[in-house]
Amino acid sequence: MIKVSIVEDDAKLRETLVRYFAGQPGFRCLNAYPNAEAALADIPQHPPDVVLMDINLPGMNGIECVSRLRQATPTLKIIMLTVFEESTQVFKALSAGAFGYLVKSNRPSKILEAIREVHGGGSPEFEVLQGLSRGHPYKQIAGNLGISLSTVRTYIQRIYEKLHVHSQTEAVMKFAQKQAD
Repeated sequence: MIKVSIVEDDAKLRETLVRYFAGQPGFRCLNAYPNAEAALADIPQHPPDVVLMDINLPGMNGIECVSRLRQATPTLKIIMLTVFEESTQVFKALSAGAFGYLVKSNRPSKILEAIREVHGGGSPEFEVLQGLSRGHPYKQIAGNLGISLSTVRTYIQRIYEKLHVHSQTEAVMKFAQKQAD
């Protein structure tokens, strides 16, 4: 059973997600919070397996909340929810400790798939790096992961920034080194 908590200020979307998880075998919505402050007050005492976190929250934003939650509960796995694929915001969220992100318009099945993947220890960036390390072209990586070519390029750009590298070779070398450690 994967326990999920939701941090979303849009009451309608929050309630829709709670109802959706209630009807999914293998998932349980532990809690749903309307803002970052409420999540910070409760999640460290009642940690779920995965948190779905809105980036744009009133008061403290989702990125700051991720950073604080990860300090309080380092093993917490968080997926960001965003209206648009804003690469700057998404990168900040990943740098703060988020494991990935989803666009809110994704199909519900895609949300479940991402939660399962993160819960199981996966991350889309990790899978892109694996593909690069195996010498796969971007188009093949996109096909293997069921994502668009532009999304692969966005992931790769973020990977370069996160790893502080400037080329595919440097990224693959750092990845191989981390795998060997």
